[in-house]
Amino acid sequence: MLDIYTIIFLALAVFIFVRLRSVLGQRTGRERPPYDPYSRDTARPPQPAPEGKVVPLPERNGPPPVAAGPVEVQAPAFRWEGVAAEGSATAAALDEIARIEPDFDAKHFLTGARAAYEMIVTAFAAGDRRQLKDLLAKDVFDGFVSAIADRESRKETMESRFVSIESADLQDVTVRGTNAQLTVRFVSKLISVTRGPDGAVVDGSPDTVADVTDVWTFARDLGTRDPNWKLVATEAAQ
Repeated sequence: MLDIYTIIFLALAVFIFVRLRSVLGQRTGRERPPYDPYSRDTARPPQPAPEGKVVPLPERNGPPPVAAGPVEVQAPAFRWEGVAAEGSATAAALDEIARIEPDFDAKHFLTGARAAYEMIVTAFAAGDRRQLKDLLAKDVFDGFVSAIADRESRKETMESRFVSIESADLQDVTVRGTNAQLTVRFVSKLISVTRGPDGAVVDGSPDTVADVTDVWTFARDLGTRDPNWKLVATEAAQ
């Protein structure tokens, strides 16, 4: 026999069931399954696209990427490019210098040779024996000093001023043992004038720019601590 409390609980359960049914609705068999973005929809067969509106899509598993062709390996640059012709005797002599002194740089040498050329010409004109001694081999220094002394004995003065050094090209290289000699052809524009005791011009012109070509040879012993190249021969080219 049901007591009053049991009847009240049953009535309350029926009431709650009816309210939930009205809020959540009923299953009709047409509900869509929960969406899973990582699964393929196999419940429904693919529907054909309308005629004339087929849009091709890229295949997920397309053809493998085309392998790149063989990488072209470039040959190392010619070390003496712009200084000596490849395969020439000059290039071979430069290689011999580099074998003894791996840090040798021919372009750096030519830059130094240009500076030395200008310093020697101006020092000779000024009669600066001290500066010449550091740049010239002994026999060349003796010849320059003799010419300066002869000029001074006549009480003449000389002025030389560079307008420009047009070029400084390596003309010849020889290596004998550890002694290297590099010959450079200089082409420059120079104003040079020699005046007598009274100031009158005895040679050259203070207003004329002369084209001058000189062929000078510098030498040094390789593998030594002294890095300085010295002038060992001069020649005025035509």
